[in-house]
Amino acid sequence: MKEGNPGMNKMANVLGGMMSQVAEKPLTLDFGIINKDYSLTTNHFPCPIPKDKYSVNRSLTYDPIEALTVTYPAGQHVHMHHIKLPKKMHWIKPGDKVIVGWIDNEAVVLCVVYNAKPIGDKEPNYY
Repeated sequence: MKEGNPGMNKMANVLGGMMSQVAEKPLTLDFGIINKDYSLTTNHFPCPIPKDKYSVNRSLTYDPIEALTVTYPAGQHVHMHHIKLPKKMHWIKPGDKVIVGWIDNEAVVLCVVYNAKPIGDKEPNYY
């Protein structure tokens, strides 16, 4: 009885080894701080990463100066609505504590995190 193709067995062993190496190196979440020059320093990589060398979630790039909505009523001129968002929803700034995901060797700022102390101090008036 034949035991199969030796070349296919060798390739399967190589692929299996590669897959186990990837499984041993899971994606890592890390805390970081945005520095004064907008570089990023994380717990696992304490050297500042320049702002052009890491990525950010698009929600962290909202420019509070730009209008969020513009309406075009028929026969009238453009009407802009400036919707004010809480300061906590504006783009990242120096001093922000962030959650960083490491994908391969690139840092990606996922979100800004805050201390939980104010939560529950008052009830929201909307749901």
